[in-house]
Amino acid sequence: MENSKKGKEKTAGYIYYAARIGVLLSVVMMFFPGLNPAKICDYINKNMSLFTSGISYSGLVKQCTRAFNQGWIQESSFVLLFISSMVVCIGIAAGAVMGCMSLGNLKMRKVGNWFGIGGAIAQIAGLGGIYLAYSQVAQTTKPDKVIPNFPLSNWLFFLVLAAVILVVSVLVQVLLPKPAKESKFEMESKFKLFLMFLPFAALCFVFSYLPLYGWRYAFFDYTSGGTLSKDNFVGFQYFTMLFQNAATRSDIVRVLRNTLAMSALGIATSWLPMAFAIFLSEVKSTRMKRFVQTFATIPNFISWVLVYAIALAIFSSDGFISSMMVNTGVWSEGKNMLMSSSHHWLKMLAWGTWKGIGWSAIIYIAGISGIDQQLYEAATVDGAGRFQKMWHITLPGLIPTYMVMLLMAVAGILSNGMDQYMVFDNPNNTNVNMVLDLYVYKLGIMNGAIPLSTMIGMVKSVISVVLLFGANTISKLVRGESIV
Repeated sequence: MENSKKGKEKTAGYIYYAARIGVLLSVVMMFFPGLNPAKICDYINKNMSLFTSGISYSGLVKQCTRAFNQGWIQESSFVLLFISSMVVCIGIAAGAVMGCMSLGNLKMRKVGNWFGIGGAIAQIAGLGGIYLAYSQVAQTTKPDKVIPNFPLSNWLFFLVLAAVILVVSVLVQVLLPKPAKESKFEMESKFKLFLMFLPFAALCFVFSYLPLYGWRYAFFDYTSGGTLSKDNFVGFQYFTMLFQNAATRSDIVRVLRNTLAMSALGIATSWLPMAFAIFLSEVKSTRMKRFVQTFATIPNFISWVLVYAIALAIFSSDGFISSMMVNTGVWSEGKNMLMSSSHHWLKMLAWGTWKGIGWSAIIYIAGISGIDQQLYEAATVDGAGRFQKMWHITLPGLIPTYMVMLLMAVAGILSNGMDQYMVFDNPNNTNVNMVLDLYVYKLGIMNGAIPLSTMIGMVKSVISVVLLFGANTISKLVRGESIV
C-alpha cells in the first residue's frame, strides 16, 4: 500500500512538468504583442499584449472613438473583450500559483491543484468571451472600416495551454493521496529560495530582455508612426550602410573616438572612489565621517539638468568666476567656459567624478567593513602604523572588489550614458562631446532614423557582451577568478 502511494506521488511529480511548462509559456507569452488573442480588429493597437489588454481599457479603445460614434462597433463588445482578457490574465496568474505550490509538500500540492483547475477554467471562459466579442465585432455594417480579424493561432495557443493545465491539475488531484489532517504547508529550502528569486528574474526579463523585441526595427524601413510589414523589410541594409556611406562612417569614427576617450579616462581614474573610501574609513570622528560621506553622496541624487544650472551659475559669461575675474581686472570681459571645446573631456570627467565619487565609494566602504578586524589588531600589535595598515590590509582586501568593478567598466566601455552629455552639448563642443548613447538618441528620436539607430544600439550591445566575456576570461587566466 505504501509503495503504491509513493508510486502515485512519483507519477504525479512527472506529470506536473507538463503543467509547469504550460504555466511558464502562458506567463511569458501574455506579454508578447504578437501572441495577443484579443487583437480582434485593426482598431486595436498592434503593440498591445494580452496583459495590457486586460489591465488598460483606455489603451484598448484608444482608437475606437470614431467607430463607437458612428455605430460601427458597440462599446459593449470592447467591454466584454476587456473583461475577458482580464479573466484570462487572472487565470494565468492562478496557474502560476499552482506551479509554485507544486514544489511544496503533499498538502500544498493538493491545494495548489485547485488553483490550477480554477485558473484553467477561468482561462477557457475568458478565451470564450474573446471569441464572443469577435463575433459581435464581425457583425459590423462597415467591415472595410473595422477590418475584423480573429487571431485563431494565438487563441488556440492559449486554449491548448489552458487545457493542458486543466487536465494535469485534475489528473494529479486524483492521483495524489489525501494528506494527513495534522500536516502543514511545507516546502524545501531550495524551492523557497527559488521562488524568492523568481520575481527578480521576472522583472529582469520584462525590463531587460523583453525590450530586445524592438531590435526588429533594424531590419525594416520604418518611419515614426508607420507599421512593420513584409513590404518594408530590408534585411541587413542598415548594417551595410555603416561601411558604404562615407558620412555615416565619419560620424561613427568621431563618436567612437569621444566614447572611448571618455571611457578610458573613467577607467584610468576608477581607483579614486576606492581611495576616497579608504581615507574616509580612517577618519576617527564618526560625525565628521558621516558628514563627509553624506556631502559626497548627495550629488549623485542631483539631476544633470540641475548640475548644468550650477555650472551655468559658476562658469558662464555672467557666472561667478567671470564676474570675479572682470571685477578684479584680470579679464577685460566675461568668458563662457561652458561653450568652449578646449579640454572638454577633462571637464566631463571632473563633473562625472564630482557627481558619482561618493556613491561609487559606498561599495568599497561596504567592502572595508567586511575585512576581518583581527588583521588590524594583529598589525597594531606588530607595531604597524596607520598607513602601513591601509597599504598592507585595507588595500589588498579591496582589490577583488576593485577588479570586479574594473572588469564591468571595461565591458561597458561603449556606454557612457546620455544625460550628462546632452545637457552640456552645444554647437561649439558637439564635435568632442558626442558620445555613442547621445548619438543613438539624436539619430533615432530627433532625426527619425529609428532603424539605423536601432542597428547601432544592437552592435553596441553585442560588443559589450563580447567585452564582458573577454574581460571575464582574462580575469580567470590572470587571477584565477571570474565574474560571470
